Amino acid sequence: MATYKQLTAQLEKLHKEVAIAQQKEIAVVIEDIKRKIVDYDLTAEELGFSARRGKPARKAPLPPKYRNPKTGETWSGRGRPPAWLAGRNKERFLIDA
Repeated sequence: MATYKQLTAQLEKLHKEVAIAQQKEIAVVIEDIKRKIVDYDLTAEELGFSARRGKPARKAPLPPKYRNPKTGETWSGRGRPPAWLAGRNKERFLIDA
């Protein structure tokens, strides 16, 4: 019967062999995929990948819907209402469009 140290040494050896076999198989699969992409002239979008990288673009700010006639401050109507509009009739502050 094998000792604990012998078994752990065998396990480590097997882990290394598994990692090497995996790397070799991955390299073969990647080459196959690259060849098929070229053969079929596939794009990233067709494969389900986004063409853009990095952070998504920020959305443009919403146009103002309300204006404080005294200060010129504006509010788009989204989010928490500003203090100058709190408790007042919003219709009075609507911007004519």
